[in-house]
Amino acid sequence: MDIPLGTHTRTQTRPAPLRYSRTWDDAVAGICEARDAVAALLARVRPAPARRSVQDAQLVVGELVTNVARHAPGPCTMSLEMGPDAGALRITVSDTSTDPPVRRPPDPRRVGGHGLHLVAMLSRALEVTWLPHGKRVTATVPLTAEQAC
Repeated sequence: MDIPLGTHTRTQTRPAPLRYSRTWDDAVAGICEARDAVAALLARVRPAPARRSVQDAQLVVGELVTNVARHAPGPCTMSLEMGPDAGALRITVSDTSTDPPVRRPPDPRRVGGHGLHLVAMLSRALEVTWLPHGKRVTATVPLTAEQAC
């Protein structure tokens, strides 16, 4: 017996990516706001990311914006993008400095200078793109789903 196929087609809609973008005249003012923006964006993701993943993403964005505040004059732009699969958060920070980010040699006795090591350790990918008047640093932070109790 043949079963007739329906004439209508079923369309699967993918959820739109979640995005956030912000520019600060002074990156120092943006450090806390950047961390808060990560938490707010990830609070909208379902299934919810694990608390540790949210904290890792906040640490990465905080380190990237702090580097701008310390090493780059002028404005700072940050964008966050979560793809529809919710497997990773892409964090992009742009600044006006043409100097490349530098990972200093590890030194447990030194205060500071460990941020890029942390960013690299917590990120799936870390890229630097040179712009006409500065650079863009992009880190992709993997997210794991919260485990049900």
